[in-house]
Amino acid sequence: MSSTDRRHGPAPLPAARGPVSAALLTALGGSPGELPAGLDGAFATATAPLTDEDLQLTLFLCYELHYRGWRDVPAEWEWEPSLLALRARAERPFAAALRRLAGPVPAVLPTALPAALTALVAADDGPPLAATLQRRADLAQFREFVTHRSIYHLREADPHSWALPRLGGPAKAALVEIQMDEYGNGRLDRMHAELFRTTMDRLGLDTGYAAHLDRVPAVTLAVNNLMSLFGLHRRLRGALLGHLAAYEMTSSLPNRRYGNGLRRLGFDAVATRFYDEHVEADAVHEQIAAYDLCGGLVRAEPALAGDVLFGAAAGLALDRLFAGHVLSAWAAGRSSLRSPDRSLAAA
Repeated sequence: MSSTDRRHGPAPLPAARGPVSAALLTALGGSPGELPAGLDGAFATATAPLTDEDLQLTLFLCYELHYRGWRDVPAEWEWEPSLLALRARAERPFAAALRRLAGPVPAVLPTALPAALTALVAADDGPPLAATLQRRADLAQFREFVTHRSIYHLREADPHSWALPRLGGPAKAALVEIQMDEYGNGRLDRMHAELFRTTMDRLGLDTGYAAHLDRVPAVTLAVNNLMSLFGLHRRLRGALLGHLAAYEMTSSLPNRRYGNGLRRLGFDAVATRFYDEHVEADAVHEQIAAYDLCGGLVRAEPALAGDVLFGAAAGLALDRLFAGHVLSAWAAGRSSLRSPDRSLAAA
């Protein structure tokens, strides 16, 4: 396989993390057809869905079929009914856990939604991961952080683009404006995913698409699966836009800190360009996302205001969970990543 294909094409299937993902991986290695019997009760008793390695990998395996797919896996698996049924069984405990994590959201009038989003973001006080990366993290820890984030940033903006055919009017125009910046206004060298790939290269990391999937834990997969869950269900389009708004409204300062952290470690402007670009771009996107995107959506569909706030709250809360995982591991003197030789039994 060429280096271009490795960077941009489908990733190879990862290792299993439990009995359900193992059965699914075995099936994906063959011709499309009914999944094996015995998966009907999959995840019905999951007690910690957000950190369940088997559940989160199963979801990621299913969702990726709607993105670039998996290397050597027939495209027909994307719409195999038994696979979609398994995905739905895994989504139920995941979605319920996200609701619990986000907590109740206030009822707001459409005109008050941008202010409610601003208040939600202002009240967010998560673990100081960005400050740690700016001031104290060593090179190995920074490389770990980038490894976690590579699962999203190498396909940056793609999950939120699922909303485009589901919107009309001002909300659609606002989303197009944001997404055009994310995709470099049609220039490959300015696409945010490509800027991040350059940062990874400068850090000496494998830049292949999903190359680090086996190393990241369930909570990192959950951060990504949340976007896919919202993006692939039209009924959750409000939550998807709320997530994007929260992402844009909380991005500028952390990215400034990430860039400064890399500069502290001796890296140049080429390595920090991804973060520096987001400092400027997201300061503009913040207003578009709150007022034109989410505000425009709820003016047209007032019933979706609660979903918008839920999506924002869920995204912020899950990022706090992720940051807590990383900082707790570092405080204990261990890696926040999974061991590269971790066995199915240990997962």
